[in-house]
Amino acid sequence: MTSSSSDMPGFCRDCLKPARGKDLRCRACGSPRLLRHGELERLTVAHIDCDAFYASVEKRDNPDLLDKPLIVGGGKRGVVSTCCYIARIHGVRSAMPMFKALEACPGAVVIPPDMEKYARVGKQVRAMMQELTPLVQPLSIDEAFLDLSGTERLHHESAARVLARFARRVQEEIGITVSVGLSYCKFLAKVASDLNKPRGFSVIGEAEAVEFLKPRPVTTIWGVGKAFAETLARDGITTIGQLQVMEETELMRRYGVIGQRLSRLSRGIDDRSVHPNEEAKSVSAETTFFDDLWREEDLVPILRRLSEKVAWRLKKSGTSGHTVVLKLKTADFKTRTRNRRLEDPTQLADRIFRTGLALLEKELDGTRYRLLGIGVSDLSAPDRADPPDLVDPAAGRRAAAEAAMDRLRDKFGKGTVETGYTFGTVRKKEPVKPA
Repeated sequence: MTSSSSDMPGFCRDCLKPARGKDLRCRACGSPRLLRHGELERLTVAHIDCDAFYASVEKRDNPDLLDKPLIVGGGKRGVVSTCCYIARIHGVRSAMPMFKALEACPGAVVIPPDMEKYARVGKQVRAMMQELTPLVQPLSIDEAFLDLSGTERLHHESAARVLARFARRVQEEIGITVSVGLSYCKFLAKVASDLNKPRGFSVIGEAEAVEFLKPRPVTTIWGVGKAFAETLARDGITTIGQLQVMEETELMRRYGVIGQRLSRLSRGIDDRSVHPNEEAKSVSAETTFFDDLWREEDLVPILRRLSEKVAWRLKKSGTSGHTVVLKLKTADFKTRTRNRRLEDPTQLADRIFRTGLALLEKELDGTRYRLLGIGVSDLSAPDRADPPDLVDPAAGRRAAAEAAMDRLRDKFGKGTVETGYTFGTVRKKEPVKPA
């Protein structure tokens, strides 16, 4: 972790001048943001995370929001996508149902997400990262791992100083802030970046890793979610220190392959490298409804629009998917996931929609749904996608029509042309009474 010992190397995060002696503030600029650590000059694996990303972008674009609690999310029936730190003080958290968020912070300003804007800003930040090192592994629109080993000759300074300069540049040029975690491995770099948000810069060295991890909850370990943490708790294991004293063979006997991960990560052992070309595992789109829906004539048009979003993303990214996945969330927040593997991969909205519709029809039993999503997984190159369908000759005509619509949308915008499904033209059935 960040240390304040006077005999350790350090510098000011604001002006990058060396930190001297027992100074609590920088002698050059007066900043209290001094960074010291015994391994500071030799650690090279970093995790960078934009602070409250969506909310920060909105506050940047509207200064009237700077001092107000801000929630970015989907209206009264949606969930919180993200929120600013003022709202977090009141107990608001990402993925919280909106009604609970507004109960916790009734004075919050709520803004619907603007994903296209956030994607543009995310690309700006990503481009700056790639100026530092080619080894950038994105995890999402607003966070990534970086490996700066071997870049000292290029930058003529340590990775720590390069990262501090990067954080300052992002704030000055893009108008948002980031938090940085620096360590010797990906696991601890990610842990470090969460320690002192916002505008954090935390360091976890190899010499202190075991002692640092010992008192922390098992949920600190990547892959240990709420359900698995409950399993471990039933076995009397709640802290990482308890895992550290157990034999790896015993953990594997109890928990299988994940037992090995528990053993190694609990001791700060993580040999995963930073992969710049880590491929996405799926492409999907989903929406949370303003009111619960259960009728086919309401759900099908939404399914079609989401299928078109997924197909557009597949085509733009030059990929295709072999398995169609339908996601539903019930009014009581229970998730249903259904999937079907196709004979050939696809990037067509028509095939994604028709496969998703067949899955959806089996779930139209009167259950009220608050969320619907569709996606594809088992991604591959597009060269083998969507061969001629000998069983359904009309599929070729639909594919040609879709290609024509794509050309019109590329030229005139996404809303230029719609299908009958997106206008709500579906076959009528007797509605099932809601459960």
